[in-house]
Amino acid sequence: MGEITRIASGGLWEPIFGYSRAVAAGGWVMVAGTTGFDEHGTLAGVGQMYVQARQAITNIAMALERAGSNLDKVVRTRVFVTDITRLNEVARAHKESFGANPPASTVVEVRRLAHPDMLVEIEADAIGGPSREEQSASTLARAQVRTVRSSTRAKPRAVGKRSAKASAKSNAKSTTTRRRR
Repeated sequence: MGEITRIASGGLWEPIFGYSRAVAAGGWVMVAGTTGFDEHGTLAGVGQMYVQARQAITNIAMALERAGSNLDKVVRTRVFVTDITRLNEVARAHKESFGANPPASTVVEVRRLAHPDMLVEIEADAIGGPSREEQSASTLARAQVRTVRSSTRAKPRAVGKRSAKASAKSNAKSTTTRRRR
């Protein structure tokens, strides 16, 4: 059986939900749903679908690089948007990133995403994880990839309309309201 490498990005929801940003196995790299939060935990481009899509794709590129792949090797993307009428904004970011090597792709409108200011979430599947030689070359390096230091884990925060704290309060109120009904 082949080696499975799990790659964490340090995102807030990884330990809460129990997932890896990317998993490399059997010559494939699968990147989980990725949004427009930057390395500081700030949502890029509140209200701007294009900016969030570009940041999400940048985050995907970083995960792929850590897994031994890159955007040129992406064979499929799944794009989730909160407003399909703004598809041209996401399409522009997608084409700028994948235009020379377009993957198979699906776009789906969803009612909302995990944070109220998120407008787009993108998944990607690529070929070209580390070879068997690369996998066995450095056990320590693989262990470091799997380790997420708590100092690098940033709490997501939105810039603009609603903060994550305000959203959490709002979500808590709506949950309480639903329970009472």
